[in-house]
Amino acid sequence: MLNTPITRSLALCLATSVCGVQTALASGFMLPESSTAGIGLTNALVANPEERGAFAYNPAAMGFHDRSSLALGTYFVGPNFSVDTTSGHHDSDGAEWMIVPMIQGAFVLDDHWRLGLGVSVPFGLETRWSDGAFPAVSGTRTLGGFSIPLGHPLASKVEVVDLSPTATYRLSDDLSLSAGIDIYWARQAKLDSTLGALSGDGYGLGFNLGALYRQGAWSVGAVFHSSATLELDGDFTPKSSVLVGLGRLARGQSAELDLSLPWRLQLGARYAFDERLAVEFDISRTGWSAFNDIKVTGKHGGAVIFVDQNDWDDANAYRLGATYRLDDRTRLSVGYTYDETGQGDDHFSARVPDNDRHLFGLGLARSLGNGLSLEAAYMYVRALDRDYRGAKNYRGGDLNGSTALTGEYSMDAHLIGLEVVKVF
Repeated sequence: MLNTPITRSLALCLATSVCGVQTALASGFMLPESSTAGIGLTNALVANPEERGAFAYNPAAMGFHDRSSLALGTYFVGPNFSVDTTSGHHDSDGAEWMIVPMIQGAFVLDDHWRLGLGVSVPFGLETRWSDGAFPAVSGTRTLGGFSIPLGHPLASKVEVVDLSPTATYRLSDDLSLSAGIDIYWARQAKLDSTLGALSGDGYGLGFNLGALYRQGAWSVGAVFHSSATLELDGDFTPKSSVLVGLGRLARGQSAELDLSLPWRLQLGARYAFDERLAVEFDISRTGWSAFNDIKVTGKHGGAVIFVDQNDWDDANAYRLGATYRLDDRTRLSVGYTYDETGQGDDHFSARVPDNDRHLFGLGLARSLGNGLSLEAAYMYVRALDRDYRGAKNYRGGDLNGSTALTGEYSMDAHLIGLEVVKVF
C-alpha cells in the first residue's frame, strides 16, 4: 500500500467510518437488546430468575429453570437521524428499517448443569450522509490542475454478530453461576467516502461471567463481558481516477483494520412485591475507554498507515423495569433507561453523533399452551439534541472533534420486537 499523504488521508477517512456509524439504540454503537422481554424492560433483566428472556442478559438465570427452552425472535429498528449545518438540514439516508436476529437456547443436563447457546448482534451501526452535509469536506479541491475529492464521509455499515456458548452451574437453590465465550463475527463492514470504499469482515474473541442470587422476594445479579479486538481484512477500491492516474493510489489495495469492542458490566437488584408485580433496577457500565483507537495497516508487511484516536470515556446506563402478571398466561412489562454517552467534544464524530438518551419500553407475553408462548415489545429511543461547535479548528486531516462537524444533531428511533419461545 502506498504510504503517501493522500493515501494516509484516505486511510483516515476509512478509519473514521468504522467508529462513525450512527446507532439506533444505545450509546456509542452498542445494541444491548437481546430478547423481546429485554426490549419491553429496556434491558433491566440481569437479576430476573423467572423470565426466560433473561438468559440472553445473564446466563446464570438458566440455573433457576428446570426445563429446556428455545427462543427465536427478531426486532425491527426504525432510526431517524439529522443534522443542521451551514449548508442546511440533512437527514441520514440509511435503511428505513433494519432487522436484527435474537436466538437463545437453554438445555438442562441435570439438577446442577445447564448449557446455553445465544446468537445476538451486540454492536451494529449504519449511516449514509450525502456529500454536502459538511461543507468543509464537501466536493473537491484543485491540486496541480486536477480536481481532488476532499474525503466527505458517505455510507458506512458494520454488523457484529455474537455467538455465545455458555455453561451454568446451580450451586444451591439460591445461587447460580455461569461462564461463557463470546465469539464475535464482523459479518459485514462497508465503509465509504468520496475518496474510496473499503469492505471486509473479521473475527474476535471474548468471555463472559454471570451470577444470580435469590433470597425470598429479593434477587441480585451481575454479568460481565470482556473487551475484544476484531481483526478485519478488507479490500479498498478508490473512486478518484485522477488519484489513480497520478499514482497516488493503487487501483486495488488490501488492508487490515483493528476494531476494539468495549467491556460491559451490568449489576441489578429485583424485588417481587407479590406473585404478580416485580420491579428491577440495574446499572450498566460500558468500558468505552477500551475503544481508544482504530489502526489501519497494510495487509502485506504490516506497516502502520494510520492510527485514529478516539479516547472515549467509560459511561453508565441506569435501567428500571417492572413486570405485572395479569393472569397465569399473560405478562405485561414496562421499562425506562437513561443512557449516558462516552463521547466527549474532543473526539466527536459526525458518524456517531452520540449524546445521552432516554429509552421507554412496553412489552406483552402470552402463553399459548403446550409450552409455547409469544412475546411482543416496543421501545422508543430519544437522544438529547447535541449542538456541537467543534473543539479544534479544522485544517485538514482528522475530522473528529473539529469545527468541520459544527452543527445541531438529533436522533430518535422506534423498535418492535417479536419472539416465539418453546419450553420442552
